[in-house]
Amino acid sequence: MKALRVVGLWVALVLGVASSAMAEGFALTEWSARGLGLASGMVGRADDVSAIAYNAAGITQLPGVQVMGGMALVAPMGTLSLDTDNGKQETTTKPAVWAAPHAYASWQLNDSLWLGLGVFSRFGLGNSYDQNWTGRYNLYSVNLQTVSAVPTLAWKINDMFSVSAGLEIMNVNLTTEQKLTSPVIAALRAGDQDIEVQASGWGVGGHFGLHARLNDEWSVGLAYKTQVTVNAYGDAKHDGKLAGKTPELTNCDAHGTVQLPDSLALGVAYKPLDNLSFEVGAVWTRWSTYNSLNIYMDNGNQSISHKNWQDGWNFNASVEYKPLDWWSLRAGFWYETPVINEDHSDFMVPSNGRTALTLGTGVEWNDFTIDFAYCHMWINPTNYDDTDASGIRTPGLASGITGGNSKDTVANIYMLSFGYKF
Repeated sequence: MKALRVVGLWVALVLGVASSAMAEGFALTEWSARGLGLASGMVGRADDVSAIAYNAAGITQLPGVQVMGGMALVAPMGTLSLDTDNGKQETTTKPAVWAAPHAYASWQLNDSLWLGLGVFSRFGLGNSYDQNWTGRYNLYSVNLQTVSAVPTLAWKINDMFSVSAGLEIMNVNLTTEQKLTSPVIAALRAGDQDIEVQASGWGVGGHFGLHARLNDEWSVGLAYKTQVTVNAYGDAKHDGKLAGKTPELTNCDAHGTVQLPDSLALGVAYKPLDNLSFEVGAVWTRWSTYNSLNIYMDNGNQSISHKNWQDGWNFNASVEYKPLDWWSLRAGFWYETPVINEDHSDFMVPSNGRTALTLGTGVEWNDFTIDFAYCHMWINPTNYDDTDASGIRTPGLASGITGGNSKDTVANIYMLSFGYKF
């Protein structure tokens, strides 16, 4: 009961403050400090309770009751260098730190069955610019938050094979802000009009895992997370001199559908010594299902945003070494392929592939564990020369954007996790 109370308190915190972070596409993999330090190399290892997020079949390696909770702090920054009718203009994203908490618990029921619960964020996005920046007619602020609760059952078939199945219950919150203009608004000298759309909704999916301990040295993991479709409902709020004076600029209800992709992860772990392990892995994410992000408003307006992304791959490698029984050192690397279709690129996700280097350390004291990790990401630039996204190269806008690209986009992630074995 004490373990359940600890987990319950941390789950409440996760649900209360879970936010967003920059990622390729907008998928997140920052699910534990140890996992981040190993560049997500926890599919084949899967040997601590955060395996519920990476490959839950691995929790059959954990005796008794184990819990973990922690937080990632993500600090992205980048510059948009845009060509306009008045020359080149550069804008840097506003400084921001996004929080991404996590919480896990596993409970061994008997020699064959384990229960698990994980609460973490699978997707997230946050970008903010000055309200009067050049690209304000596309957006000047976006915040996408997701929180997933995943109750899981894992079955140890025999000493070699384990499988798992989990139900994902996902909550999604989306807020976008942008400026509106038109020839009519310009003729009335009403200036830019603001529109803020807030919407939230729920979706359901599934998690499935397989873990095989081939021998004392080799293990293999396979994890599949299904697609989640969320029907989101909210409202559109207008602000400006004409707000409420025309039907098109009147506050109203809004709705839309967000289709979040499925993914398949493979990890192969090798442990030549008791204090040394390696893992290589790959994650395929079916971003080709993300065709559009459309918002429909009851006042007759609609925001149609074509995406038509392509499937993406993450390739990772990691090493973990324990110089002492109570002290671990970790390092990892991953590379992610581009997924964005630059024919529709916008300022919501100024990313087109990324590379990351991760470092981590952990200590054990009696039944406690403390892990810390750091990650630096280099994010490839996105080009806007050929985009048809609304508010960027749209003729007649005051911004007069004719092209450009993102540049110098990076993110730093700092992560801490605490664990306890009851």
